[in-house]
Amino acid sequence: MKRTLAVTALAGAVVLTRRALRARIGRSPLWPLPALETPVSGHSPRRLLRARVTDRGEPADGVVRLVLEAASATDGLPPWTPGAHVDLVLPSGLVRQYSLCGDPADAGRYTVAVRLVEDGRGGSREAHAALVEGTVLELRPPRNRFTLLPAPSYAFVAGGIGITPILPMLRAATAAGADWTLLYGGRSRASMPFLPELAAYGDRVTIAPQDETGLPDLGALARTAPGTLVYCCGPEPLMRAVTEAAADPSAVHLERFAPAAAGPARPFTVELRRSGATVEVAAGESALTAVRRVLPATPYSCEQGFCGTCQHRVLEGEVEHRDELLTDAERADSMLLCVSRAAGGRLALDL
Repeated sequence: MKRTLAVTALAGAVVLTRRALRARIGRSPLWPLPALETPVSGHSPRRLLRARVTDRGEPADGVVRLVLEAASATDGLPPWTPGAHVDLVLPSGLVRQYSLCGDPADAGRYTVAVRLVEDGRGGSREAHAALVEGTVLELRPPRNRFTLLPAPSYAFVAGGIGITPILPMLRAATAAGADWTLLYGGRSRASMPFLPELAAYGDRVTIAPQDETGLPDLGALARTAPGTLVYCCGPEPLMRAVTEAAADPSAVHLERFAPAAAGPARPFTVELRRSGATVEVAAGESALTAVRRVLPATPYSCEQGFCGTCQHRVLEGEVEHRDELLTDAERADSMLLCVSRAAGGRLALDL
């Protein structure tokens, strides 16, 4: 009897201890990170896949097309939907985002196209030079912030390499029996990839090379039928013009190559909770730049709010999110240091 009472008392004490611990955890803004030798922040939670370049082509001047397949039988490539992109981890460690432009029904195979940007930051040059047939690289699973929503009709507009996320949308809209048109602009026909594939759609597609026709005529967007969704990918001036020309600006969906222009930037303070340091972020610099003055090993890659390498947990303060990557759930407690800022005067980070 005494043994039974002792066991019961011990079990009760364990339950009370666990409850107290849970309550303590719930009150701690740093849980569970102080118990970790390596912070979760700065290490993308998105798992990496391994893929091999199995085919390479040049669909236009300065554009390389890459077909990727799983590097081994155990490295399956997840399914994707039109509008999705993948993050490629280049051999140098740079992370760059490319829209999937193949067919989602072609299971286990991803196709991307990369335009060479001579005066860019090096990612496209490396992709053109290093990603040859047989190259094995890492990539992050597809993400889609440019989802093709159901609609009776669509007006697609693409500028140059912006055709890549639009291609699978055309297949999907055709399969769904929707009415659609595509206006596709570029500097010249030679610079515009995938023209032969688009020719199969006949007069649904209007090709508008600037050296032949000037800037694309967007007048038809003002006359679209009610319920028509407009999807556009291309340079920022084109997307602004499409939004202004559309009969219903709320029906316009955009995919950007670079962050949208943001409002004025104000200085703010960042507390690095783990390190015990505080840094001042000037109006003309990013939080990433300021943080790296104190913690130079802080990881980063694209510096444009696309790749997620500099994603860090926010412990306190309101964030003005300026990225094109994080979901609403991720924005609830994290930010990308390269573009996002404090909505107020102060943030506390898990760093």
